[in-house]
Amino acid sequence: MQTRLNWKQRILVAATLFGMFFGAGNLIFPVHLGQLAGRNAVPAMIGFIITAVGIPILGVAAIGNTHSDGLQSLANKVGRRYSYAFTCLLYLTIGPFFAIPRCATTSFTTGIQPMLKGSFSEAAGLLIFSLIFFILVLFFSLRPANITVWIGKIINPLFLIFFAILVCSALCHPGAPVSTVEPDSTYQTGALFSAFIEGYGTMDAIAGLAFGIVVIDIIRAMGVSNDSAVAKDVLHAGALTGLLMAGIYVATILMGAQSRGLFAISDNGGIALAQISGHYLGTAGSVVLAVTVTCACLKTSIGLVTSCADAFARMFPKGLPYRAWAILFTVFSFCISNFGLSKIIEYSLPVLMFLYPLAITLILMALSGRLFAHDRVVYVSVTAFTCFSALFDLIKTLPAGIRNGLHLDHAISFAERVLPWYHLNLGWVVPALIGFALGMLIHTIRKQRQEHSSSRKH
Repeated sequence: MQTRLNWKQRILVAATLFGMFFGAGNLIFPVHLGQLAGRNAVPAMIGFIITAVGIPILGVAAIGNTHSDGLQSLANKVGRRYSYAFTCLLYLTIGPFFAIPRCATTSFTTGIQPMLKGSFSEAAGLLIFSLIFFILVLFFSLRPANITVWIGKIINPLFLIFFAILVCSALCHPGAPVSTVEPDSTYQTGALFSAFIEGYGTMDAIAGLAFGIVVIDIIRAMGVSNDSAVAKDVLHAGALTGLLMAGIYVATILMGAQSRGLFAISDNGGIALAQISGHYLGTAGSVVLAVTVTCACLKTSIGLVTSCADAFARMFPKGLPYRAWAILFTVFSFCISNFGLSKIIEYSLPVLMFLYPLAITLILMALSGRLFAHDRVVYVSVTAFTCFSALFDLIKTLPAGIRNGLHLDHAISFAERVLPWYHLNLGWVVPALIGFALGMLIHTIRKQRQEHSSSRKH
C-alpha cells in the first residue's frame, strides 16, 4: 500500500478525468461564448472556467472527502427520498434527457450538416444520422468491449491534435481583433456572471458528482487507501486536468470572439465550429472534424448509456435489468436528438438552472462538513432554501411559450422583488446562505444542549 500517488499516476488519473469531462458541451459552449462576449472575453473566461472547471473538480473531490460510495450516498446526507430523486434527475439530465441526444446533434451539426449542401433537408439528414449513431451506441452499450477504450486512446488524442491545428490557425489569422468585437446585449455588462451561467451547459459539475466514484476507485486501485489522501490526490490530478481544460477554453473563447470578423453570431456553438473549421481548413478540415467529433461523441454516448443504465439497475434492483435500461435510454435519446441542437440547449437550460445550485451547495457542504460534523439538519436546511429559490431560476429560463402559457410572470416579478442577484440568475445564493446560517444555529443549539446534558450526568 502507498500513501500518495506519484506524478506518473497523477497524470494518468488526470487523463482519465479529462476523458470523462471533455465532451460535446466542452466544444460548443466556449466557442459560442466567445462570439457573444466579444471584447468582454476576459471576465467571461473567468466566469465560465469557475463553473466548467473549478466546480466539477471539487465535485469529484467531495465524493472522496465524505467517504461516499457515489452520488446517491452523498445525497443521502439530505435524506433517503431526496437521494433517489436527485440522483435520478441528475443521471437523466446527463443521460437520455439532454447530454446523450446532444452528442448526436453536435456531431451532425458540426460535421455532417455542412457537407450535405442541400442533398437532404436538415430534419431528414438528422433523422438518418441519429438512427445510425444510436444503433452503434446501443450495439456497443449492450456489448461492453475495448472499443470505447480504443476510441478514447486513439480518437481523442487525434481530435485534440486536429483541434489544436484549427485553434492555432484561427488565432494566428484572426477575423477581427477581440478588442474591436462588440459584445452581444447579454454580455454588455456582467459578462462574468453571464458566462458563469453559460458554464452550466457543459453539465460537468453534475457529471463530476456522477463520475467521481470512478476516479476514486482508480486511485484506490493504485494503492491509496486513506480517504483524506484520496481526496488530496483527486484535487492534485484535478488541478492538472483543470489547467488543460482551462487552456483549451481560453483559446476556444478567443477563437470564437475573433470569428465575429468573419461570421455573425451563430444559433449555437456547433454551427460556429463548423463555420470556423470550413473557413480555415476547407473541405478536408471539415471531413476530419466530422469524423473526430462523431467518434468522440459516440464514445461519450456509449459511456453515458452504460453508466446511466448501470446506475438505474443498481438503484432499482427489483426493476428492469441493465439491458432493458440501456435499450430504453438509447431509444429515448434518439427521439430527443431529432429536436435539434438549439432546441436541446434551450430546454436543458431550465433544468440545469434548477440542478446546478443544488449540486453546488451539496459539493460545498460535503467539503466543509467538518465544521458541522456533517449534521443532517444543515444539509436539509441549505437544500430546502436552495431548492425553493432555484425553482424561480428554472421558471425564468423556461421557453417563452411555456412561461406565458402557464402564466408565470407573477412568480418572476415576485422573485425579482425579494431575491437578491436574481437578475444575474443567482437568486439562490442568498437563500442558500440563510439556510446555512439557520442550519448552523440549530446544530450549535443541539450541540450545546447535548454538552450540557452530558455535564449534568457527570
